[in-house]
Amino acid sequence: MKLLVFALVYPLIWILSILPMRILYVISDFFRFIIFNVVGYRKKVVVQNIKMAFPEKTDQEVHSLSKKFQKHFIDLIFESIKSFTISKKAIQKRYTYKNVEVINKLASEGKSIILTGSHQGNWELSFGLPLHANISCYGAYTRIQNPYFEKAIKASRTKFGFDGVPTGLFNKKLEERVKNGIQSLYILLSDQSPQLKRTRYWAEFLNQKVPVHTGMEILAKKYDFAIVNINTTKIKRGYYSSEFEVITTTPKEFDNFEITDKYLAITEKHIRKQPEFYLWTHKRFKHKDKYQEWLEDRKNAQ
Repeated sequence: MKLLVFALVYPLIWILSILPMRILYVISDFFRFIIFNVVGYRKKVVVQNIKMAFPEKTDQEVHSLSKKFQKHFIDLIFESIKSFTISKKAIQKRYTYKNVEVINKLASEGKSIILTGSHQGNWELSFGLPLHANISCYGAYTRIQNPYFEKAIKASRTKFGFDGVPTGLFNKKLEERVKNGIQSLYILLSDQSPQLKRTRYWAEFLNQKVPVHTGMEILAKKYDFAIVNINTTKIKRGYYSSEFEVITTTPKEFDNFEITDKYLAITEKHIRKQPEFYLWTHKRFKHKDKYQEWLEDRKNAQ
């Protein structure tokens, strides 16, 4: 059955991926109308997230922002489809880096790097980074249950030199690379909500008290990695520019969660500049009322 699904769906994806972007955006506009105006996919979630993140905005401003996000969100889907057959020249044109010398300088100094960022702009196209960075680039991804799609997507994401591993194996593979002395850059987007049972820390983020991932800080301190943030700005439809900002090269000098707080402050600052290009379809603040419950569970476990 999985092979049949792949055989029926993948040819359509491939045909779409070879179309010019201007045609894909026409199709994107059509699907935006169907998905959000007819089906109503997560419209309430998007509006609720925006209202909670920006309580100062009027209903009209929230409505306008959600409409802009809807267009961007469907564009992301079709840009991801395009990535199956995108050329080296095209990805270098559409996804640029302002100061990749920040990465290359750290690499020349022998530092391994955790590259952290958020679901802002188009994070999917960052698989072109190895074309610019003088260091092995490595990232975690969520494994797809269909092995045929899994193979096709992995081939697409690694064609420019990126290496990837399923999320569940990431820490093990990282440790192996460290033991073997393989200098690497590890991409960890850290703005999603962790499972409550795995939560170590809560912080203020976009006007809400939320559980946050602390893995990048823990790994950086354990292995003495540099931490660099990548911020992606949308220039215009289909064009993005990323900029690197060093958070620290000496993570062990920071108190617990201080690095995480610094990352969250940087992330929020960039979201506020282009809020329509942040990923609002997830229930981003679903645990906001469970902080006291989490504290009690922690006390009982001690």
